[in-house]
Amino acid sequence: MTLAPTSVTGTHAVAVRPGRPLSGAVRVDGSKNAALPLLAAASLRRSVHLSGVPDSSDVQLMLGLLQQCGYHIARPVTDPHTVVVHPRNSAVEEGELADANRIRASYYLVAPLLAARGQAELPWPGGCQIGERGMDLHFRVYELFGDTVTVDAGGYRVSAGQRRDKVTFTLPFRSRGASIAAILRSVAAGSRLELRNPNLSPETTRVLAALQTAGWQTHASEEKISLAPPPGVPAGTVSLAVPGDKIEAGTLACAIAASGGEGRIDGIHGPDVKVLAELLDWVGIPVTLTAGDLTVHCADEVTGRPMRALASLDPGGLDADFEPVLMALALTLPGTHLFADAINPGRHGNLLPQLTRLGADIKEITPTQCRLTGPQRLTGAAVRAMDIRTGSALLIAALNARGTTTVTGLDQLRRGHTDLPAKLRQLGADITEGPR
Repeated sequence: MTLAPTSVTGTHAVAVRPGRPLSGAVRVDGSKNAALPLLAAASLRRSVHLSGVPDSSDVQLMLGLLQQCGYHIARPVTDPHTVVVHPRNSAVEEGELADANRIRASYYLVAPLLAARGQAELPWPGGCQIGERGMDLHFRVYELFGDTVTVDAGGYRVSAGQRRDKVTFTLPFRSRGASIAAILRSVAAGSRLELRNPNLSPETTRVLAALQTAGWQTHASEEKISLAPPPGVPAGTVSLAVPGDKIEAGTLACAIAASGGEGRIDGIHGPDVKVLAELLDWVGIPVTLTAGDLTVHCADEVTGRPMRALASLDPGGLDADFEPVLMALALTLPGTHLFADAINPGRHGNLLPQLTRLGADIKEITPTQCRLTGPQRLTGAAVRAMDIRTGSALLIAALNARGTTTVTGLDQLRRGHTDLPAKLRQLGADITEGPR
């Protein structure tokens, strides 16, 4: 059974009202950020079963694009969240991939296209409009593998060069996208790789773990990632799993904490949310973190300690996608709190004006840094999800605003989450489709 390109559909607005503290248990979906590179890696194998695949629209679009690239994509009837990826046995003709401009992670298609066609021609990446996120570092990676890169106003073309036995490169900063691009290109070429100053986020290390399953020799440390291909042609089918969405888990945890409630979030990998759990504990919100779940407990009294939510690419740093939901939580907490995200320099430009519509008083220090003093009293208003994480933060803020808040732009939110409002409703949130 083949899979045609699909998208998640549904209402583009929700009405949110304050209510009782959130409580109960909820399970997160698979992670969009982990699924996208795992799908690209899976396409470079002979046959892969990938379970836990979420229904978020970015992931569904990637599945359709892989199919357009010439890969067989199927879903077992018994498990709608598993996809089976098979490469074609023959050369694939060049095709139109115009929809690739709808997601940022379309650059993960370069390695699968080079493996299938020897050439990748793609439009410039799209996705969340959160500042300049250039491709120059990715192009440098491809050139080190001997590839030729040409660009124009509409996009870029990568043509495979003669295979190189080993590629060594030091990243100027710990870019997740460039790290995964180098890993995928190494697999497509069957070349050894030594990547220094790598990104070691869970999304990167899970691609390495998947390659280990396929017989690749991998090593990862703060200093370098190294890869060596398996001897011979890998045979058989590999089974991989998409981990639970750490950002969805963090969003739900912040929503529970902001409401003064108590609840459990299941289906996570505990270490993925360790930094967030430590921040919650620091400000006086007790949490229990295990290998597979995160429980937020009702706080008797928060500390008033300042929250420092500073996005970082360093190992053990705060994932930038946690910062917006932590900002929404901080609006309910005493103390003066500092936030920074230089990784996505346009995100504050999306988020802060929308929070201001709800009455938030946030001091912009620089375009990527701000501070606020809480708790603040918000009032319901019409706001818009300008990107995925802005949408998540607005839902949390709306749950603590007087009156009704109408959140539009839910098509952005569904790019990263199958149905985040439904999960909040499961915890008792008063969220309905459209204003009433």
